[in-house]
Amino acid sequence: MPEDRIKAGIEADVDADGDALPDAATARPRTPRERARAQTVADIVRLGREHLALHGAAALSLRAVARDLGVVSSAVYRYVENREELLTLLLIDAYNELGDDVDAAVGAVPEADFGGRFAALGRAVRDWALREPARYALLFGSPVPGYQAPAERTTGPGIRVITNLMGILDGAFRAGRLAATGRRSPAVVAGLAGDLAKIRAEFGLAVPDDLLARGALAWTSLFGAVSFEVFGQYGADTFTAREELFSHHLAVLADVAGLPATGAAL
Repeated sequence: MPEDRIKAGIEADVDADGDALPDAATARPRTPRERARAQTVADIVRLGREHLALHGAAALSLRAVARDLGVVSSAVYRYVENREELLTLLLIDAYNELGDDVDAAVGAVPEADFGGRFAALGRAVRDWALREPARYALLFGSPVPGYQAPAERTTGPGIRVITNLMGILDGAFRAGRLAATGRRSPAVVAGLAGDLAKIRAEFGLAVPDDLLARGALAWTSLFGAVSFEVFGQYGADTFTAREELFSHHLAVLADVAGLPATGAAL
């Protein structure tokens, strides 16, 4: 259940006063008070998701959430400090749920089927986005006015999908199965090469510059295709076969990235 996942994450990350624990693995056993606190915060996040779907992020109100929770607004601030904190909890929750779905989809495909794993990743992103359009909009839509996500808390959950994608590309390259075909790629200029070198070092990748740049294009194009569908940019009567269109996009993007076809040469 989503609420169980939220509660588990809260229990692992905060103590009875809501402060971050230094290491979840060494945390002392949870007390009844801490479990009750975690359940309350999970309920607040659950209601926050409902309000997000109904009213959008800009209109999110912690007071309205408190009302639905059945407590006075002053009581809810003991658990969630302000609206910005609720938005942060919603961001982390959504990023992790999307990451969990992608991990499960990719993990169900044989490790050597790099094209299949990329396709599974893309379909998992699309499926989650169509099921959770308001939460997808919170992650990948217009910024919420006046809110700045704390990088130290949201970057880890926020890069789970791209980290998974880079793992697929890197695995394919190390296996000798990542190669661009057709016309030659433009030269990678010095500034971009520097950025790619930092990414390669940070994530321990072996993928060379030209293929890593292609992977970045596949990543951004994947989310662009999903966003066009979620936000209704195609129009009501254009591309009625949306799933088939998306599958075609995935096949093209896999080719752009240099990945083999799904199921090829396992």
